[in-house]
Amino acid sequence: MMTRRTPISLLLAALAVAVSAPPVAAVTDARVSVGTPDGLTPQNHQNEPAVAIDAHNPNFVVAGAIDHGDQQPCPRTLAIEEATCEIDNGVGVSGVYFSFDRGQHWTQPAYTGLTARDCGSESPCDPHVGPIGRVPWYYENGLVDAGDPAVAIGPRPVNGRFSWANGARVYYSNNAADLSDFSGSGAGAFRGYQAVAVSRLDNPTPARVARQSSWMPPVVVDQRQATTTFDDKDQIWADNAASSPFFGRVYECNDDFRSNGGGHGFPEAPMVSVSADGGDTWTTRQVTSADANGNGQNLWGRVGCTIRTDSNGVAYLFDSRVENPTLSPAPQGEIVMQKSYDGGKKWTSPSVVQRTTYSPYVDPLSGRFVIDGYTGARTDDSGDPSIDVANGAPTGTDATNRIVLAWSDTGVNSSRQGAMVTSSTDRGNTWNTPTRVSASGDRPLFTAAAISPSGDRAYVVYEAVTSPWRGSDVTSPRHYHGVFRSAPVGLSGLGSWTTVYNGPSGDLRATFPGHRLREERVGDYIYAAASRNYGVGVWIDARNAAVCPAIQDWRGTSLAAGAPVIPAPWPLADCPPTFGNTDVRAVSTG
Repeated sequence: MMTRRTPISLLLAALAVAVSAPPVAAVTDARVSVGTPDGLTPQNHQNEPAVAIDAHNPNFVVAGAIDHGDQQPCPRTLAIEEATCEIDNGVGVSGVYFSFDRGQHWTQPAYTGLTARDCGSESPCDPHVGPIGRVPWYYENGLVDAGDPAVAIGPRPVNGRFSWANGARVYYSNNAADLSDFSGSGAGAFRGYQAVAVSRLDNPTPARVARQSSWMPPVVVDQRQATTTFDDKDQIWADNAASSPFFGRVYECNDDFRSNGGGHGFPEAPMVSVSADGGDTWTTRQVTSADANGNGQNLWGRVGCTIRTDSNGVAYLFDSRVENPTLSPAPQGEIVMQKSYDGGKKWTSPSVVQRTTYSPYVDPLSGRFVIDGYTGARTDDSGDPSIDVANGAPTGTDATNRIVLAWSDTGVNSSRQGAMVTSSTDRGNTWNTPTRVSASGDRPLFTAAAISPSGDRAYVVYEAVTSPWRGSDVTSPRHYHGVFRSAPVGLSGLGSWTTVYNGPSGDLRATFPGHRLREERVGDYIYAAASRNYGVGVWIDARNAAVCPAIQDWRGTSLAAGAPVIPAPWPLADCPPTFGNTDVRAVSTG
């Protein structure tokens, strides 16, 4: 048998990567959601941030988040009588933000759309057209930007050809509702309860992002959905390595809940939509059978998808599934992977790549997993995968194609509870033993990972509870903060992790979803991205949020009663001005 020898040139190149990985530079902690107030609950609330770096112009960064800045200040009648600040009036929540200096400073443009930000707070008002801090052109196209934002940057197409010489195209996907569902007029923009729509902006500059006309109208991705469909949890990616045979192709994934009119959303199917023309048109495919491959509600349907491509154009789809917490006292989960070798036309059968654990505690008021205490911040998506691929963008020539995968294990009895990271160098066929990268005492809710395109440095951002489980104790602090870590990557894999940012503590009790007063919330995911020379992570920060004693007393009373008690407090009169004041923050080593 002939013995194959590794060329010495390849060994030297790999060794050079191992010893010359760029060190972590000075760290900047910046507020991303700069256009929203600190007071006026719920306008001061953001959650679920996403971020992307332009591979061919790494000074440019784009972010999105659920942003309540255009909502009406909490109406007294709704708060007292229904324990909510939420008004179904067609005002969206998909905020958009830009940085032109590697995440050190951010801008939130003022566009025009449907808003209620300047309404009074006595009772629900009718929204009107005015300044907004969100992605534009939804109201004008009969749509509502409904959150769960995701962002990506790829090459701009000209005459059907993709090239970085043409500049860049920004993609912003989010959930979309039909405006006619709120106004009661018109035939509707699509069938179903909720869809996914994608907005686009070419060649971003400070002047262009400030103009609403730079944005193209949103495109509804799947026009064939059923009338009971509720699309949710979308993510988006643009193949940004010129070496790929599918360079420029855009991939969007989401969960397709099939019976929103009944049956708690089941069955549920994982969907992937692909565009080969820069987002003008989309082809949507269901990549496996619905309802967790026949396991029914005992093992919940696949959720929390993430999609990426390598330098050869292989597309990787990851998502998770978890046991029904009402049927299992210690819910287990699985991270599942599928691959496409032909630009998203066909997908391999799903394979389980990691086992995960979830908190056994289900909040009796919200019915969601929590790890800080009852009425707490939900963590049902803690085990959702976050992946990135060192695909050598923008050219692809020096790609290692290492995949990094991160998630949070929140099972209380798990020996490896924390932010977990693993990696693969053979297209996900084998994986390194998972490593816990969170600090002792940190109990992460959500974790996200990124790797430099050249594959020499990895990054992780997580947000974590630092206080013990509080149970029904709503009076003790529930400390919480964000952390950013980095590690060099060499021949043997990911090196030692260094904490490059340890954020200030906030109190989760000072947060709430922007609508239901019964619970805390910082969202269902966070995000990280990396260039060749720096990394950036975004998370939800509560350092400037104040606990409201009246809300905590009411939450405790509601727990004892087994349901929200009416009347409820009115945050604008009964709470400190900064109750609920969560911010999107970005930490950057650029």
